[in-house]
Amino acid sequence: MADSVYKSKNLTNEQLQFLKKLEDEEILYFKMADIEAELGISYNNLNEILENLTDKEVLLRLEKGKYCRSNFNGQEALAGFISNGGVISFWSALHKHKLTDRFPNKLFVKTRFRKRNTTILGTTVQFVYAKPEKQVGVIQMGYGQNSYLLTDTEATIIDCFDQPRYAGDWPDLLQAFNRAELDAQKLIDYSQLYANQSVIKRLGYLAELLNKSSLQNFIDFALTQTGKRYVLFEPGGEEKGKFLSRWKLRLNNDEKTILNAIQTAY
Repeated sequence: MADSVYKSKNLTNEQLQFLKKLEDEEILYFKMADIEAELGISYNNLNEILENLTDKEVLLRLEKGKYCRSNFNGQEALAGFISNGGVISFWSALHKHKLTDRFPNKLFVKTRFRKRNTTILGTTVQFVYAKPEKQVGVIQMGYGQNSYLLTDTEATIIDCFDQPRYAGDWPDLLQAFNRAELDAQKLIDYSQLYANQSVIKRLGYLAELLNKSSLQNFIDFALTQTGKRYVLFEPGGEEKGKFLSRWKLRLNNDEKTILNAIQTAY
């Protein structure tokens, strides 16, 4: 706390009234720059009120100028708040969609702006910058201030194959694809925006291998996007395995290994 701010021993009447206004207006988190307008009240000593309530752990300071009530535990909503509309994505979204049984070790948030990772309520939050064309397939979960943005199933799968380092282990990602109920047209539309030929080939090959008949239109589209260059099926894996000309993939995981990984992943 700044030395120039008066520190009261107990909650003052003014501090209590501020908390009551937050309660009445159902405000769970806020920016210092906006809260007076939201409450319809001007304070001569707003900084002092906030510093005292933070010191007494009635409020939590999320970062400079951003606060939440200490009894609110909506990490996803708070992550979106401090990142100005960040979207829960990657491994975190896989878990939200029940496509993986493994709980992510971080909260992954896709953002429009570069932002340093932080900790919210004891959870590490990793912000992953994405270009505008990759800001697709966003749905809202929850209500009011206790709501957050989440990538839909198709965008989640493409995000994870696009940047698998944020998606857990490769076998878990294969299993997630197998579990997912996917819309072929969304996969086509999103893939065209991402323009990642390697991802399209891997997804098309997997859909064909797993006999996902509902994705035949996507498989047909993916076959038009194979190009001439071979890429590894598992990105970052060993440079080994047979070359599959149909998909321009090098199967550094053979088909038996892929199917076994899907069956035995967590």
